[in-house]
Amino acid sequence: MIRLPFLEDTTPPPFYQAHLTPNERTQLDKWFIGLRSQKYYLKRFEEFDHAGKLHARWHWAAFFCTFGWLLYRKRYLDCVVYCVAGWSFIKVNIAIILAVFEFTVIGFLPEEYQMWARVIVGGSVWLFWASMVARWADAYYYRMARREIADVLDFYPRNQESQKAHLKREGGTSLVGMSIAFAIFGVMLSIIIGQFVPIITMQKEQEVIFESYRSANAVQKRVAAIYDASHQCPVNLPVSADNQRVSMVVTDRVAGVQTDCAIVATVSGANYPVRYLNGETLVIYHTKNDQGQHIWRCQTSLNKKRHPKSCVG
Repeated sequence: MIRLPFLEDTTPPPFYQAHLTPNERTQLDKWFIGLRSQKYYLKRFEEFDHAGKLHARWHWAAFFCTFGWLLYRKRYLDCVVYCVAGWSFIKVNIAIILAVFEFTVIGFLPEEYQMWARVIVGGSVWLFWASMVARWADAYYYRMARREIADVLDFYPRNQESQKAHLKREGGTSLVGMSIAFAIFGVMLSIIIGQFVPIITMQKEQEVIFESYRSANAVQKRVAAIYDASHQCPVNLPVSADNQRVSMVVTDRVAGVQTDCAIVATVSGANYPVRYLNGETLVIYHTKNDQGQHIWRCQTSLNKKRHPKSCVG
């Protein structure tokens, strides 16, 4: 069975004090655990004692927020080691596995699936190691308790008050640690949002703009065929579909443009994170060039960075 490298596979468990009576051991455990989740940990500790060795048990808090759980349980130095060494190790794992998948699988997928494939691969690696930590968190905490209890019995062999004070100081829970965990989580969330939301926004933005241009261009071909045949603008031609994020209309006049026929596409169904595109327009209009030839041109309210190459911003 795969286990965390610092957890011994020995019988009895490390730092186990065989000379203690069950009542003495339970009292020392209570002082170390504190009031929060005391019943849960006493049950787990008893299981390890009876098994005579450390074994895997699932721990949800350690799965969802390992560093937060470590800080809450006053394992400050272990939290630093986990965040520096553990996260670095996981990131190296993700980078290596992503590189392998990039050249063997992801590179052969359609472009629209490649980003999701990378997210799935990276997320799967993280889930594996998060699951490993969650499975052995209780065993780790049991080991910490047994080590602290061994220390107090060595430091204060006959002084229960000193034993109690030491275990309460080294064990229990910390509201300060929990506050730090929430603060770190907030910083991490803001970094993630700051790094990834713009990427997603850019992709969604290009999708909406491309859909607008593609839809308007398709309608323009229909309108151009009718205009060439009848020399009239088909202003009553139905061109919009309910499932589109773009509403379109055929008109014979557009403000600021000299034309007798135009297709006006307006973005109206864009959702987060590109709601700001709602109301933006793209106009493909009929006009004549300097040689008197009939041509169709494109104009948009989008700025130069966003508008399609064939349109004037």
